[in-house]
Order: sequence, then structure tokens, then C-alpha cells
Amino acid sequence: MRDTFQVDSLIPILNNYQVKPYFVEEHGNIKKIYSNKGTFALKKMDPTIGTDFIRHVHLLYQKGYNRIVPIYPTMDGRYAVLHDKALYYLMPWMSNEVKEDRTQKHQQLFREVARMHTITAKEIKVNKEERTEHYEKTIEVLDKNQEFLDGFIDECEKKTYMSPFELVFCLYYNEISQALRFSKTKFEEWYEKTKETEKARMVITHGKISSEHFLYDEKGYGYFINFENARYGSPIHDLLPYFSRSFNTQPQRNDEAVEWVYHYYKYFPFKADEKLLFFSYLAYPIPIIQVVERYYKKEQPKNELKFVRMLQRKYWHLKNSEYVVMRMTEIDEQEKKAKEGAQQQ
Repeated sequence: MRDTFQVDSLIPILNNYQVKPYFVEEHGNIKKIYSNKGTFALKKMDPTIGTDFIRHVHLLYQKGYNRIVPIYPTMDGRYAVLHDKALYYLMPWMSNEVKEDRTQKHQQLFREVARMHTITAKEIKVNKEERTEHYEKTIEVLDKNQEFLDGFIDECEKKTYMSPFELVFCLYYNEISQALRFSKTKFEEWYEKTKETEKARMVITHGKISSEHFLYDEKGYGYFINFENARYGSPIHDLLPYFSRSFNTQPQRNDEAVEWVYHYYKYFPFKADEKLLFFSYLAYPIPIIQVVERYYKKEQPKNELKFVRMLQRKYWHLKNSEYVVMRMTEIDEQEKKAKEGAQQQ
């Protein structure tokens, strides 16, 4: 669309690149710029995270990681322009014409995440006391979750007539508790394995892995965008939100998700302790616990239909995560047995 005001308002920013805009299109928080030098994407960003963002992208470039949509420098070498209390950065516009099926796209995405983790991985020193403190606080939270579930079911079962929500919760209670116990067990195993270790592996995480943030150029190569949340952290922090979102469907045997994880492992295998932590976090049924807590705290009158629907959706999420975690746990056990068998021979 032609928008003279839009074009004029961007001239002070684009002058830094000697780019003269002709047309501007809105695409969410990205502006598509048609100009004298071609088509660009201009992204607006909060200045408080700008410095970290630029530093992490620079570091990835230096390490030879080139699957980030290039960020153009200004004429004086800056990678972002501060204008009207916001930061802006300029990139080429990606055509994003997907020339492969969904499976291939996800495989390429996870391969690139793994490559990014591989080339930025480093061991950092971990304070044992801090690890123990983190462990104790987490166990306390898990125990409080269990206490709440136990207290709420006791309350429900004392009633002569339960509400629809309470009735459905009672049906789901055992499975929620089972998931919580599994999560706690894996977390305890992680702590036993690492409590004497003084190092942990950290990588640059993208922070918002999504197929929407993985775009294709005209040659079919995939590139990440939206690195504003990039930081050094555990590689698990890139995978967890992605898989949690993929569980927001009706119950299904999501073997695809398992394949994605093992495709990622081909390029960046998790260590035994990282797997335990991954299983613990993936199995943690916090979404459904939060719905029960919201219902419990809500004043009367409560919209029973709305709450029952929410509870059911989070139960599906729990069942989907349960399937993936159980499959990965089985595969992990099979691999361990095969390795032990080979060593005995």
C-alpha cells in the first residue's frame, strides 16, 4: 500500500543506509521497504535489549555461523539506528517460498539450531552452592504443586455435588500427579548426577525458535530472524518452548516431534545430565496445574464451560508431552543397553 506518511517517517532512519523508500508495507512489526536499492525488511526493537542482540549476532558471525538473515550496517558501520526512542535494523527481504515439505523444513530448522549450539558451546564454571540452592527451590515448588493438587481433590471429593470442572479434574488427577512425580524423579536424578560437577555447558540460544522465524531465500536456504532474545544459556531453553507449543493439539502420537529431537541430536547430542533435565522440564504439567489454580482462586460465579474447555485443552497438552517423553525415555534406555552390551562383548 502507498502510505506517504509512513514513507516520510522512515526517511530519517533509512538515510543512514542511503536508501530512498518508495513504498512501505506493514507485516506485523516488520516493515517491507521498496526502495531505490531493492526490497528490505526494517525491524523495530526495544533499545534496552539492542546492545546484547547486536553482540550475540556479531559473535555468531565471527564463529562462522551464516544462517542468520544478514543485518546491514549503516554508512558509518552501526548495526542499528536509534530513532524516536526505538532501535531499527535493516535486513534483506526474504521471499520465503518454501520448496520442501513440512518434515524437511523442520529437519533443516533443527539442524541449524544444533549447528548454532555446536559452534557457540562453551563450558562455564558453576558454583555448587548455587546449584544446590536451585535444586532445593525447584523441589519445593514441585512439592507445593503436589500439595495443592492433593488438597483440591480432597475438597472436591468431600462435596455431595461437584461442579463440572471439579468432576473432570478428579478424572485427570492421577495422570497429572503421575506426570509431576516423573518430572520430580528426573530432576532428582539430574541433581545426583551433577551435584559434584563444577561445570555446565552453555550455548547461544535463539530464544524464540519457531518455523515463522526461519525464512527461506530464493535458493531454498533457511535463515533465522528475530534474534532479539538471543542469550547464553542451556540448549534446552531453545527446545522446550518449541515443543510445548507443538503439544497444543488434540491428543496424538507425535512421532514427528521425537524425530525432530533425534535429528537435532545428530548434530548436537545432549549429555546424560542435559537429557534428564530436558525430560523433567518437558514432563512438568505446569500448564494444567495453572488452570486448576486459576479456577480455585476465581471468585463465584465461575464460567464452568470455559474452565472445563481450558482444562481439557491442557490435559491434551499433558498427554501429548507424555507420549513424546515416554518415547524418548524408551529410546534412551535402549541405547544405554545396546552400549552396555557392546562393552561386555
